[in-house]
Amino acid sequence: MRQLIQLATLALCAPLFLTGASCKKESKASTDPNDVVKAADAAGGKGSAKKEPLPVIKPEDIDKTPVPGLDVSKLEDKDQTTFYRFLMSFSSPCGKAHSLRTSVSTDKACRRAPFAARYLAALIEDQLPEDDVRELWEAKYKDASEPVAFELAGGPHEGNEDAPIHIVEYFDYGCPACQAFKPVMDAVVEQNPSSVCIYYRMFPLTDKHPDSMSAAQAAIAAHAQGKFVEMHNALFEHTDSHKRAGVMELARKIGLNMAKFQVDYDSAESEVKTQQKEGDKAGVDGTPTIFFAGRRYEGPPHPKYFGYWIQEELAVAPAKEGTPAEAPPETPETPKDPAKAPTP
Repeated sequence: MRQLIQLATLALCAPLFLTGASCKKESKASTDPNDVVKAADAAGGKGSAKKEPLPVIKPEDIDKTPVPGLDVSKLEDKDQTTFYRFLMSFSSPCGKAHSLRTSVSTDKACRRAPFAARYLAALIEDQLPEDDVRELWEAKYKDASEPVAFELAGGPHEGNEDAPIHIVEYFDYGCPACQAFKPVMDAVVEQNPSSVCIYYRMFPLTDKHPDSMSAAQAAIAAHAQGKFVEMHNALFEHTDSHKRAGVMELARKIGLNMAKFQVDYDSAESEVKTQQKEGDKAGVDGTPTIFFAGRRYEGPPHPKYFGYWIQEELAVAPAKEGTPAEAPPETPETPKDPAKAPTP
């Protein structure tokens, strides 16, 4: 079943999903010439650099031999042609000097290849424009950046901290994009209870949402009493209750020890600012920003696509180098409740 409408809606959520609005961090203009040069260099960096042209493949030369373990019969004829053309023109997801098709067909040591082919087919099936398909695929498989190391132990989270995959979300309780994105994270947790732990990091943009610092302090204070999730949900549900008086009332409603909560609330600002600084260092420039296993998540904002990333990481990350990959499942688990995804 195609997810085009949901994907188009969710593409508005965050900057990590190609185009789309997010709650951006305020940038301060500088008159220092060195800073101007640095800003220009950054503007010409990832995402804006001119891409190398793909190999030109004549229609009659497109190899449409089926990919073992991957059924593309759901694709229309023109989409199948696009899939097989990209399969020949995209490079190996393991950084080798051959095509994705060669990786899938003959390079058993490239464990990511079957997953990369399935990811490509899903993007095409969901009718994304070809340029977006290429950008999303390359953001996932050609990113050479080192993973970011976060200090997460004991921080607010959902899931088992011993889970093999850690996802980090930087967000702002006052950010409409974060509010729209929350059901996606809820679905990811629900669908992957044993394999994923999501850590929530505060990044209040107080210049845009003055009460977001208070909300973040309330979440940290609730975490001290083991009720972060309850407060997290309440803060997103009651966006008009982020001032001190409002969060105190929310704390009472979820049954917190009010004396302790008030003390922890008042002292939580320093922890929030520590998390903000960590986010700044990791390159967070807006909310929501997601890191998947230490790298920025740059995929469609839909539980289905998180499922693709999760299944691939589970199959690939623990493997010994050179061990053939297991065939990926045809489709990741989808939300049991369609209401879990935001609607227009």
